[in-house]
Amino acid sequence: MRILGIDPGLRVTGFGVIERHGHQLTYVASGVIRTADADLPTRLGTIFEGVSTLIRQHAPDQAAIEKVFVNVNPQSTLLLGQARGAAICGLVSGGVPVAEYTALQLKQAVVGYGRATKEQMQQMVVRLLALTGTPGTDAADALGMAICHAHGGDALATLGGLAPALAKKGMRVRRGRLIG
Repeated sequence: MRILGIDPGLRVTGFGVIERHGHQLTYVASGVIRTADADLPTRLGTIFEGVSTLIRQHAPDQAAIEKVFVNVNPQSTLLLGQARGAAICGLVSGGVPVAEYTALQLKQAVVGYGRATKEQMQQMVVRLLALTGTPGTDAADALGMAICHAHGGDALATLGGLAPALAKKGMRVRRGRLIG
């Protein structure tokens, strides 16, 4: 399975492509999509086109993208959400299934600690993928997103598949507990 990880940003959107064969993860590519200092629609178009190009170049089977967190500055949060939306539209228009993970889930899956630093994330990505060099922070976060999905995607897909069956029986899950 080939997985494309995306770390969305309005100025710099990181990407990372890995392959999973059983439990073995292999590095394919990583880098960034940079937007010119232009108006918002132009930047969003650049992100959309960049993601579309990545899909054509690398033919991912699945994608994982970071969920937006609420920032101190509401305007920054809105802009990040729009950049994320442009990336998701690129993925969906390319026919790639999209999974979403929070920064906490990403850090716990890759580093084992939810408050890991950017440097710790880079170091673990280098170790997990046996890289000879250190990717930039945006590319490392995107590779980490792909790793997070490779490790947790199957379990989340299984849980997601169980939800309709549980609902038919009048059951649901709240705060990690089954409610009947």
